[in-house]
Amino acid sequence: MTSTATTTATPTRTTWTIDPAHSQVEFAVRHLMITKVRGRFTGVKGTLVTDEADSTTSQVDVVIDVSTIDTREPQRDAHLKSPDFFDVEKYPTLTFKSTRVTGAPGDRLTVVGDLTIHGVTREVALDVTSEGRAKDPWGGERAGYSATTKINRRDFGLNWNQALETGGFLVGDEIAISLDLELLRQ
Repeated sequence: MTSTATTTATPTRTTWTIDPAHSQVEFAVRHLMITKVRGRFTGVKGTLVTDEADSTTSQVDVVIDVSTIDTREPQRDAHLKSPDFFDVEKYPTLTFKSTRVTGAPGDRLTVVGDLTIHGVTREVALDVTSEGRAKDPWGGERAGYSATTKINRRDFGLNWNQALETGGFLVGDEIAISLDLELLRQ
């Protein structure tokens, strides 16, 4: 009589937290139809749960403090925080929560999730690249990821604009978003 044992592999799930001191969330939007204005949010936090065996079960949860917007122009930043745009008093955060991940571990991934801005939630896809892993001098393990996407600000209720005398509008509708995140393994 022979015995056959069946083993099932248990996925290895790891939780990572965003290191805000070494992470950037940036955006770019057309201004006056001729150039781009770039800005960033310095208040970012969140987690990434990875599964080495199956990257499609990974989960991302990011929260951005809208009051930390910085376009290097205080008057513009104040306008962006006002009810004309983000309405920080009413909607203090932007959030992203993944719903699915496609791609192979270590390769480029597509992370699809719900992005909430100004109280409006829309599905967006982020093109994500793993930038690698390293040990830090304090014995921790760190991972880096970069991600990009484009959204239409009007889809999120950010409708303020001003028509230009020469045609077109002061602020473009398409927003390019890029994230460079450094995460610490928990």
